Amino acid sequence: MVSAVVVTGAAGALGRAVLSELRARGVKTVVALDRPSAALDEVGRAEGVHAIAVDLADRDAVRAAWERIDEIDGATPDALVAVAGGFVPGTLADLDETTIDGLWHTNVGSLLWCAQAAASRMASSGGGSIVTVGSKTAVSGRAPVAHAATKAAVVRVTELLADELRGSGIRVNAVLPSVIDTPANRTWMSDDLAARAVPPAAIAKVIAFLIGDDAWPISGAKIPVYGDA
Repeated sequence: MVSAVVVTGAAGALGRAVLSELRARGVKTVVALDRPSAALDEVGRAEGVHAIAVDLADRDAVRAAWERIDEIDGATPDALVAVAGGFVPGTLADLDETTIDGLWHTNVGSLLWCAQAAASRMASSGGGSIVTVGSKTAVSGRAPVAHAATKAAVVRVTELLADELRGSGIRVNAVLPSVIDTPANRTWMSDDLAARAVPPAAIAKVIAFLIGDDAWPISGAKIPVYGDA
């Protein structure tokens, strides 16, 4: 039974959906990690949710945040859900150092630093589960090159960690969304795309399954969660 879960990017639409699903499933302790914001303060007011503001792209800041997690009763993590990430549109011609550097740290660095902190703790307590959030565009289709390339790195990191951490009893899997049905995305989606976009709550249910006991045989998987979008 999963009792403590750390969720990064917890103040965003998908992060909030994951928090809601975990609480509905009776997870006693949920730690919400995200940059400082009123949205993070809001999710931290929910029962059983501990909000910690942190720059997830900064390794030292992430280490300090996990030391704060260590001080929470019952917060030895069974699972890490690494939702945090960013998106920047643009073609090859639009690329610059700021864009690629920012997306690398936001999409890949945030995952690596939290996985590094989580893995040592999970290994000491007998194992656990990590779920990453890649993208459909990481494996196929047209997409902004910087975003797709960094999400492809997330998928490869998932495979590498699944292999490296298997002996410690830690499973690592990725979900691959496409267009998620959020208020922000609805500002630019066509009516047709909006009808096909996947609600965050539906993806959250898949994530909750992957960190649960029934998913014990699954590690290194790349789960498509994009429906027809």
